Amino acid sequence: MTLSCFTSREQSFAEELEMAGCRCPSRVRFMAFLALLFTLFSTGRCVGQVPLLMWSSDGLPGLSPTAAGHITSKDQLSVYLSSAFASGPHTVLLFLQDKLSKEDFTVFGGVFGNKQDSAFENLEAALHSSSSVMFPALEWLESSAIPAVLQEKLGASPLLVDADTLSHLSINTSASNLLIINLPYCTSFGKSCKQVLHDNDGIIGKVLSVMKDKNVLYTAVYTGVKPSRVISEASTAIQPAGRSLLQAVVPEVKPPIMFNVSGNPCVMLWAQKLDVSVSSESGWIDLAAQVPSLTGSMCNRSNALLVLTYTGYTLSFAMSQRFYPVSARNWSTLDSVQLQTNGQTASFSGSRNIYTPVEYSFRCQSVSSFRDILLVGNKSNPDWKLNFIDFQIQGFGLLNGTDFSYASDCAGFFTPGIWMGLLTGLLFLWIFVYGLHMIMQLNTMDRFDDPKGPSISVPQSE
Repeated sequence: MTLSCFTSREQSFAEELEMAGCRCPSRVRFMAFLALLFTLFSTGRCVGQVPLLMWSSDGLPGLSPTAAGHITSKDQLSVYLSSAFASGPHTVLLFLQDKLSKEDFTVFGGVFGNKQDSAFENLEAALHSSSSVMFPALEWLESSAIPAVLQEKLGASPLLVDADTLSHLSINTSASNLLIINLPYCTSFGKSCKQVLHDNDGIIGKVLSVMKDKNVLYTAVYTGVKPSRVISEASTAIQPAGRSLLQAVVPEVKPPIMFNVSGNPCVMLWAQKLDVSVSSESGWIDLAAQVPSLTGSMCNRSNALLVLTYTGYTLSFAMSQRFYPVSARNWSTLDSVQLQTNGQTASFSGSRNIYTPVEYSFRCQSVSSFRDILLVGNKSNPDWKLNFIDFQIQGFGLLNGTDFSYASDCAGFFTPGIWMGLLTGLLFLWIFVYGLHMIMQLNTMDRFDDPKGPSISVPQSE
């Protein structure tokens, strides 16, 4: 590919020289030739990358986030492998395919939930069930670069095996092992690319099953000898690679506030903002920016109390659950929210507006005590206000560990706009039906006056 890129540019340059004819002196032609060489080696190149997928049954260190379009260099890969293989002996399975590019996964992998059409079923299952990292674009220099790096980090000689010989091979786990399994790539004849990749995925699944039967901890690497597709792009010395400048900065999502009992989550709360105000002059204070203390919180099968103690303020959320025969199910309610500061307490009731089935969590974009009121305050402190933004809470039925259950949103299905549209449509429909009915009730004359015959007489008595 590199040779083809250079050849096309040289041909265009030669055509320009032919068109110029004898008008260019020899010295000018020589300088133009030097400029052409400089342009070829500085402003453009044909870049090839291979993806590298790595998973382990013994755990892997995490990767720091990178910008979109980032190309991992050989040195960066070497640094990561040093941290991954820092302690103890390791058994590494290197699935080395003749050619591989990330486009192979997008073309032949299952998308939109269509997993039965994927050519990488065993690979996807291994990545989801084990600790894994992915390098979408690894700089490709030569075919033996990755095996050489692994051999250097492990200090072990590579051994070429296949799925059949591996089952009869005795693996010494007291020393590092590097086992290489070569995989083919699609050619212009014979099987299709998808069928070849599907067969390779079957080999990967068979090898992993053998390692599981042998009860040997392993680290697997899936990559290619060279890329199956090479992209020509501008040099990074002039224009940065990737799209990092075009990406929006994703804000860091803070974890939910969680109260645990006996190591299991009991009450969970998350809010983007917990704004409180104790007077019209002091303004709003966002308590969500602080880390609270959960001292005083409790929960059991019928009641839950989450106490958040901040600097100068204390927020308490009291929840309960009970069985309602009409719906034949248990419902949880947020009975009250208490705000304490400077020895004073204000209570806000939410039992009439904040409720959900006990298996669900409650979520609302805005929980307020003064606008679209969901929390009704008492009259002892009328100036105290609460305003929770992107609020979600669950006090019962936390079966998903550290995740909320299905959220019951406070927004009703029929909004005022929907009601207005329905009523207006029904009004026009009624007008149309009434008009159609009146037209159908019109009666025409059944007899007409004949000018050649006697005139019709209509008795007045009828």
